[in-house]
Amino acid sequence: MTDYTRPARVSIAPMMDWTDRHCRYFMRLLSPSVHLYTEMVTAAALKHGDAQKLLQFELCEHPIALQIGGSDPKLMAEAAKLGADKGYDEININVGCPSDRVQSGQFGACLMSQPDLVAACVGAMKSVVDIPVTIKTRIGIDDHDDYGFLRNFVIANVEAGCSTFIVHARKAILAGLSPKENRLIPPLNYDRVYRLKQEMPEITIILNGGVASIADCQRHLEQVDGVMVGRQAYQQPWFLTELEQAFGNGNAMPSRHAIVRQMLPYIEKEMALGAELKHITRHMLGLYAGQPGARAWRRYLSEHAHRIGGGIDVLETALTKLPQAA
Repeated sequence: MTDYTRPARVSIAPMMDWTDRHCRYFMRLLSPSVHLYTEMVTAAALKHGDAQKLLQFELCEHPIALQIGGSDPKLMAEAAKLGADKGYDEININVGCPSDRVQSGQFGACLMSQPDLVAACVGAMKSVVDIPVTIKTRIGIDDHDDYGFLRNFVIANVEAGCSTFIVHARKAILAGLSPKENRLIPPLNYDRVYRLKQEMPEITIILNGGVASIADCQRHLEQVDGVMVGRQAYQQPWFLTELEQAFGNGNAMPSRHAIVRQMLPYIEKEMALGAELKHITRHMLGLYAGQPGARAWRRYLSEHAHRIGGGIDVLETALTKLPQAA
């Protein structure tokens, strides 16, 4: 049996409104071994909403982690148990999101200032699950922007039982910047993440932030245990195949056309269950980025996927807009 609980050298970041289950299925076709993460799901939503729908995923998505947002240890433990029972390979706590909505709910990046509360969540979650409980965090928040602040946060949670930290190498500015601006404006500080690994070699450190090429991955992997790729993998999905070749099993990958055709049975199944075509194809728009016909592919899907009655014929027609060798 494959051990999905070991730390991954390469993973794809949890991205709100992007890494839903349709996106993850598509990504898994492009990379059989990369570690996938869900969008953040709040512990309260799992408690009071449709947990089965929120936790749904395909078996082929393994290895896959469920990212949970929250700060109530009891609720977080209940959410972790639901995720573990559903079959997730890892539970990840969001201590990195800077949005106003997240702050008002007392979770996300603002929790960096409450390491003992996060540690209480870690302890409660680990007491009810056997799979890894990990943390995704920033290097600092607002004026708390020094190595000591990060180190103290990590130590508190190591003592609670967390041994894997995914560190976005930017601080979060909690007032005045949007989530998008928080991904771009605060400067990257990779050295701080490297130092954390050097001083605490016994824990697993995965670096996130600005990782956009194979060369970036290779450079960081000389210093830390893993890298997490975000928007580069979403906006240019074929990058996932490059990651697979460099860090996965090295097997020859199918063509872009073949990937599209592998998506068709999944799309038919999901549409039969009520999914809308546009909610699946939106993740596929960038598949041909940089290739001849890419604009025609994007335009055709954008103009036709939302139309009533459209199905896999929309993708089959979109393929005719492209060179056959793509």
